Formats: sequence, C-alpha cells, structure tokens
Amino acid sequence: MKQQPLALRMRPTHINEVIGQEHLVGEGKLIQRMVTANMLASMILFGPPGTGKTSTAFAIAKTAGLQVRLLNAVTHKKKDMEIVVEEAKLSGNLVLILDEVHRLDKAKQDFLLPHLETNLITMIGCTTSNPYHSINPAIRSRCHLFELESLEPEHVKTALLRAIEDKERGLGEMDIEMTPEALDHFAQSSNGDMRAALNGLELAAMSTPPNADDVIVIELEAAEECMQKKSFSHDKGGDAHYDVLSAFQKSIRGSDVNASLHYLARLIEAGDLDSITRRMLVIAYEDIGLANPQAGPRALAAVQAAERIGFPEARIPLAVAIVELALSPKSNTAYKALDGALADVRSGKSGDIPSHLKDSHYKGAKDLGRGIEYKYPHNYDGAWVAQQYLPDRIKNKRYYEPKDTGKFEKAMKHVYEKIEREMSFPKNDV
Repeated sequence: MKQQPLALRMRPTHINEVIGQEHLVGEGKLIQRMVTANMLASMILFGPPGTGKTSTAFAIAKTAGLQVRLLNAVTHKKKDMEIVVEEAKLSGNLVLILDEVHRLDKAKQDFLLPHLETNLITMIGCTTSNPYHSINPAIRSRCHLFELESLEPEHVKTALLRAIEDKERGLGEMDIEMTPEALDHFAQSSNGDMRAALNGLELAAMSTPPNADDVIVIELEAAEECMQKKSFSHDKGGDAHYDVLSAFQKSIRGSDVNASLHYLARLIEAGDLDSITRRMLVIAYEDIGLANPQAGPRALAAVQAAERIGFPEARIPLAVAIVELALSPKSNTAYKALDGALADVRSGKSGDIPSHLKDSHYKGAKDLGRGIEYKYPHNYDGAWVAQQYLPDRIKNKRYYEPKDTGKFEKAMKHVYEKIEREMSFPKNDV
C-alpha cells in the first residue's frame, strides 16, 4: 500500500473524512441521508479538478458498505462494464465509480441504462464538466446531480496535516516538521487542488534529507520547488487582495492595458477566478457601457469559457477580454442616469403616471380616462410622436447625459438630442 501515491493512500474511507464538501456529506445533508437510510442512488459528482470527486465517491460507497469498482469512461471498454454487471448479479448491489463520465459513448450508455433503472448498479459518475452541457439527458435524468465546491486553502491545510500525522496511510512514520510558510505555500499554490498539494508534500518529504536530529524539516524553498511555483504574497481574504482588485478595475477604467494585465496576473497567481470574472463583468457595464455595448456580452463569453476550462488555460480568454476592456472607449452615462432616477424615486420625487399611459385593458378604464389620449408611436413616421411620458411633477427631468464616446453612443446622442428638440421642453427645471 505504501507504494501507492500519497494522494491515493489518503483517500477518505468514510464520508466523515471528506474535507470541504459539508454541503453534500455533512450531518442532515442529502448524501448523508441516503447512506444512513441505506438508499444510495445513482449520482453525478461534478466540480473543479482536485476537489475530491473520485475520493468522495469512494467514501460514499465504503460508508454504505458496498462493493466498489472504478472504471474510466474513456479508457475502459464496454466489455469491462459487462464484467462489472456480472459481478453485481452475483453479489447484489454494487457501486460503479465512473471517471470522466461526460465522455461516455452511446454504446456504453445504452448498455448501462437498463442496469441503472433496475438499480442493479449504483453509478457514481465523476466529471469536471457541467452535466447539463456535457452528459446525455438519458443518463442525467437517472442520476442525482451534486456539485463539489472549490477547496479553500484551509481545507488543503487540513488534508496536509492529516497526511503528516497519519501513520497507517500517510507519512506519520516519518518525523516531519513543516514551517508555517511552507504549509501556506502548499495550500495557496495548489489553487484548491488537493491532489496536487499532497503530491507536492510527498515529493518534499521524500527529497528533503533529515537534519542532525533525524527530523525532516520542510521549508518554503522546498515547497516552492516541489509545487514548481514561487511564493506569492496575496491573501484572498485580506486587505492586499482588495487593493489588487481595486487597482485592477482602476487600471482598466484608465485604459492602461499593461497595468491591467499586471494586476490580472496577480489575481491569477492567487487563484481567484471568481473575483476576476465578477469584476470583469462589472467593469464592462460600469466603465465601458454604451461606449462599446458588445464589451458586456463578450466579457460574459470569456468568463464562461474561463470557468468551463479552468486554470491554467483560463488565462487565455481572460487576457483577450482584459485587453479589449482596457482599450475600449469608456462611458458611465447609462448607470449614472439610472442612479439619478433612483435618487428621485427614493426621495419621493415621482408623481402620478400620466393618464394616457395608464392601463386601459379592463372594463371601465375608458370611463376613468385611462389611456384615451395615448398616441401609438408605430402609427407615425419614424415610429415616434411627441407626447409626455414622465409624471407632471418631473416632466422636464433629464437623467441621461450622453457623451461622444464610440460610434454607438454618438449615434444615440444624435437621436436623443433630436427628440429633445422636437419635444421643446426646458431642461431640469425641478
């Protein structure tokens, strides 16, 4: 057993040993209830690499006291699945853990489906892909879907310390000490990948000579070498992190593409994809807005691509989007206009809706004067006609102040100013 990699040896054998997925296996949660009630059902576990999908699947099966067989949807053939089914017929219910379940071809799907329906086999599929995008509906509809959450550095630290102390499966027979800096580096540089952190720890332990007291002391330098990443000072929950996010947005707003990419690199090294993508979408609409309306949809497409492929490749669509955001013309006119309208509403400056705009689709509306004088714009040239839309109290209010930024907003400004001339209302007299 000791010849197996540390990450494999440290796989949990009970769901109580699973780290970081309490929302699934914690007390009172659905998987815990399934196991307790002895009613384990087929399921698909999906989430980022290294979050413990296969390990969690093994822990579920072991806790339920069932036999386990592990297959890979790509490398194993239909014949391998037939062998598992024959075993299940002889021994009763059996758990088939199927890695890369999204790569299951039609022949294998067709073979498995009837055995899933009769519960001869309980399948636990594992995948990094979104099952709604990548898994055949026939398989998906017969399985519960459970998303594993990304592991935080504290989760990884817990696993590392457990491995150092465990004498049966881990490194407990070795006298190992690890500096806090090294522990932090393993946890941070693994980007939530438990397997990578454990592999790095094992390499450090095996390659570090013991000192005069026969103690293996793992320091930061060894951790950096074994994780193949330099230490990077960036606490995702600390002030420095928010300073980087602030500098990131302000650099894009200021159209400094080089600074924007620099701060993006810092955030990528911190492994904080969530903050990067959220801030990108905010920037696309807050700082660019109508100056380049396609920046928003394109930023969203880049975000979705980055989330789907994960690091390290996620940096590629992120880089493309950040260059565009930084070099796009900038305009905040749309959301500033809305803020002005919100300020009026919240301060009580609203007034009654003009009668000709009120709903007239009910009996008696005409008697109340609702919608009688409304002019339907499509009945007029250019689908526009002068009429009042704002309440009397603020009928001349002007919230939107267009800018000459980009072709799109220039065109909107031209239309806006033409309408204002036709309406011939004085501006902001309230």
